[in-house]
Amino acid sequence: MRAAARQFRVSVSTVSFWVERVHGVRLDRADFEDGTPGQAWNRTSAVLEQRILALRAQLRNSVLGECGAPMIRATLEARHAKQVPSVATINRVLARHGAQDHAHRIRRPPPPKGWYLPALAADQAELDCFDLIEDLKIANGPLISVLTGTSLHGGLVDAWPLEPASAKAVLQCLVERWRNEGLPDYAQFDNDTLFQGAHQFADTVGRVSRLCLGLGVVVVFAPPREPGFQNAIEGFNGLWQAKLWQRHQFEHLTQLRQLSARYISAHRARSTARREQAPQRRPFPNRFKLDLNAPLNGTIIYLRRTNEAGRVHLLGKSFSVSNRWLHRLVRCEVDFTAEKIRFYALRRRQPHEQPLLRTITYHRVYRRFKGQQ
Repeated sequence: MRAAARQFRVSVSTVSFWVERVHGVRLDRADFEDGTPGQAWNRTSAVLEQRILALRAQLRNSVLGECGAPMIRATLEARHAKQVPSVATINRVLARHGAQDHAHRIRRPPPPKGWYLPALAADQAELDCFDLIEDLKIANGPLISVLTGTSLHGGLVDAWPLEPASAKAVLQCLVERWRNEGLPDYAQFDNDTLFQGAHQFADTVGRVSRLCLGLGVVVVFAPPREPGFQNAIEGFNGLWQAKLWQRHQFEHLTQLRQLSARYISAHRARSTARREQAPQRRPFPNRFKLDLNAPLNGTIIYLRRTNEAGRVHLLGKSFSVSNRWLHRLVRCEVDFTAEKIRFYALRRRQPHEQPLLRTITYHRVYRRFKGQQ
């Protein structure tokens, strides 16, 4: 049988099937014709299928024009038909004969990473994304928060358990990371007051933003309540909690920091090849010293969605963008050097088209930083 299978290029099971089928019969009298498959016992008859199609044509030309499967079934019941198939069966009959009108959902490809920043989407720049995991409780210990960070293209991760979490502590973590790994082109945060500063005052720029501007890093604030923009760091947050926090019992903060450092080291070792293909990071300046009262230079980007009047809220103020771009995403670039705010239209469906909607003059009143250096 194996030799026959090799000669006729079929499987051994096929040869075995035919040998069993002609067992005890002379080969010249054996029937080697493969019979056509029979019809299933529960298959809808051709007569009923034609009736369904004819009834659909009648209902389509009726006053209501409703000719879907539920209406066809209701009409068959009203006419006391002997056979009334289910809605699913009627839908299968209509699909088999190409008699359905509904449009199928169009699956569009996702936009590239960092599509809202052209240089980032073109792999010409790197972005560090940061977030805060809050209110983790150590048994018989304090509540802690964990500052996490990752780079978009290189996957360079970090995690700092903090007690307590403050803007000063965040500042020290960012300086430590960037001294060791180099500066990115962009740094992205959510709208937490630790990152953005106080929300109740206009023209407020927090110490984290001032650090980034002093180092020439463009600050990016993700839009509130918008999924997708923080996916990179949110994914790492879930991974850190699942693979570290939920797998171990911690007696004190020092033990958590030690195990977290081991996990970060192992994660970085696995993503080495990814970092080698990422855009190059800039070196940290050797003699840098943060001056929180220095004049602001550089750019802060706010990703926002316009309201029903075509306005956006940022820096504690409301700005008019366009009355033709309502409930849409915009990229608001606050250029402190040129004293301008530029508003660009954003669409996930067409990520490469980001037209300029409006440019306004922005004169920020200089105020001394209210807080300790």
